[in-house]
Amino acid sequence: MQIKGIDFIEFISEEKIQQKVVSLASEINNHYAGKTPVFLPVLNGSFMFAADLFKHLSIQCRVSFVKISSYDGLSSTGQLKTLIGLDESLFKQDVVVVEDIVDTGLTLQKIMGELKGLGTRSVEVVALLRKKPAREKGIRVRFTGFEIDDEFVLGYGLDYDGLGRNHRELFKADRTKLKG
Repeated sequence: MQIKGIDFIEFISEEKIQQKVVSLASEINNHYAGKTPVFLPVLNGSFMFAADLFKHLSIQCRVSFVKISSYDGLSSTGQLKTLIGLDESLFKQDVVVVEDIVDTGLTLQKIMGELKGLGTRSVEVVALLRKKPAREKGIRVRFTGFEIDDEFVLGYGLDYDGLGRNHRELFKADRTKLKG
């Protein structure tokens, strides 16, 4: 598949993604048994992951979507541009941030700091993907789907300049064909 002149090859199949989503939901159900966490899916990228994850959660929970931005083309800027959509008090609440991918972890650290500053009881993260740079920096993700190298991926909600979100599987940029 090609988007804006970049070739992408299949990376993680729809079947493997769905198996991992079920496994993550089971972990979350066990961890939050008897509690009512507030889930904060981060838009736009996490919308497909969050929708599938919620289908398998059996615990009582609430959801409030938030939107941030830190990307420019193929790489994260590391700068938190916006955090909008938080329309309820999180004071003394267990909060679970739902991320599609944790790249460098800088944006996630800023979000978690901001949420902790609101007096939350706890803040944890569930992410479908965590990249090598975030692992190297020790960025904590309580519930992690797949650990990946420093690949540029799209599909299953993730995009390249707004395109490619609609695929059921994940693709990665074919680095053998990238210039530079």
